[in-house]
Amino acid sequence: MYTRMVEVTAKPGKTDQLLETMKDTVLRKLRSQPGFIDLVGLVSERNRSRLVAISFWDSKESAERYHNEHFREIADMIRPCMDKEPTVDTFQVDTSTFHHIAAGKAA
Repeated sequence: MYTRMVEVTAKPGKTDQLLETMKDTVLRKLRSQPGFIDLVGLVSERNRSRLVAISFWDSKESAERYHNEHFREIADMIRPCMDKEPTVDTFQVDTSTFHHIAAGKAA
């Protein structure tokens, strides 16, 4: 299993709008992508404008296909609410009790 972690900082007063766009538009787009498994959205308690989205994919190839084909479009949709460009990092999932996987094995 593979994951992408995207961190976004909302403009002042735009956190709720950004969250709604992510729930209504971004999640719908992700669900239609081959290999997409799940999304976890996080909002910082100390700085509510700091958001992190962790998406889970069946493979690195699926995550890269989404990134190459759709991420720019998604970033453009949320750009009016963003204070700066999102940061993206990728990880191989090692352990997950939620997805019932062991190190190096897909669910």
